[in-house]
Amino acid sequence: MRLIDLTLPAPEQQAGKPTCRLDEWHLKAGPLPYTAMIYHYRHDSMAGTYIDFPGHIKETDDGLDAVTYPLAKLYRVSAAVIHLNRRSGSGRIEARELSAACPPSKGAGALILNALGRRRFDEIVERSVYLGKDAVEWIIDAGFHLLVSDVFESNTDPQQVFNRLFARRVATVCCPINLHLINKPVVKLTALPLRFAQATQLPCRVVVEVAGS
Repeated sequence: MRLIDLTLPAPEQQAGKPTCRLDEWHLKAGPLPYTAMIYHYRHDSMAGTYIDFPGHIKETDDGLDAVTYPLAKLYRVSAAVIHLNRRSGSGRIEARELSAACPPSKGAGALILNALGRRRFDEIVERSVYLGKDAVEWIIDAGFHLLVSDVFESNTDPQQVFNRLFARRVATVCCPINLHLINKPVVKLTALPLRFAQATQLPCRVVVEVAGS
């Protein structure tokens, strides 16, 4: 088994301000003093790789958050893997493209979409490759409840990607990395955020297990 980390580290700065401040606490317990390293974090919910639950959009809120979302839908979920090789600016991804590239996925609860090949999501013109409405419906109809993808919506040709997915209770993982390293059609996927009450969007550690590697 091989483990592949799909998680983009949180940035060191957001909006020109550090996302982490370090304090050193000098303590003495018994004969040996020590220094505790205490970290203070200040970033938004889209720092690094992050997960969106349906409640990230108020109108599609199903009442679940990072505390109450079922762990079984996030831990070692069977995931089908689709690899495309879209270039920056190549536009809309259609359902037929996903269908042609998808491996047999019966029983898979998640879909990992590597639309950009070796390119990272931040190495193309922003949102210049995106899911079309019929592609979103194909994902929903295929029965996936979790989508990890390097592309989603368009700035210039809006497809209501997140509204449609969340309305059908499909959670999303945004800004993953290393998708091109997955060399099996079906893997085990784990996407675990911290259990922050009421949080419906937050940074998330995402790992896949590739059997026989």
